[in-house]
Amino acid sequence: MNHSTQIKCGITPAYIEKLQSNEIFVFGSNLQGIHGGGAARIAKEKFGAIMGQGIGLQGQSYAIPTMQGGVETIRPYTDEFIKFAKAHPELHFLVTRIGCGIAGFRDEEIAPLFREAIEVENISLPREFVEAIKIGA
Repeated sequence: MNHSTQIKCGITPAYIEKLQSNEIFVFGSNLQGIHGGGAARIAKEKFGAIMGQGIGLQGQSYAIPTMQGGVETIRPYTDEFIKFAKAHPELHFLVTRIGCGIAGFRDEEIAPLFREAIEVENISLPREFVEAIKIGA
């Protein structure tokens, strides 16, 4: 890892069952907003995700589409998410292992999309993403 990159982000818990009032559950979705399984289902059942909304803030959750193609099709959405998080320092974003469940990607493929997030204090990333970023940087 180059010496100018500081890890300021937190580590997302492996299992999230409840949120503080300022916490946002960040999950992988599909563009159609059909939150049928995995973290998307949890987001719908517990944290306010809205059926039919596949992108962005909804209740205490934030959807990042991961099912529409390769890793590069996810990048615009992760970039938008990081910009959104920086603009909302009053919120704390708990990023799940988006894309690494039903979508079938590996941590090493998705983690680089969050390289900039590692320096953002109000974002927590999965330990697997942080480790992959440290190795790849």
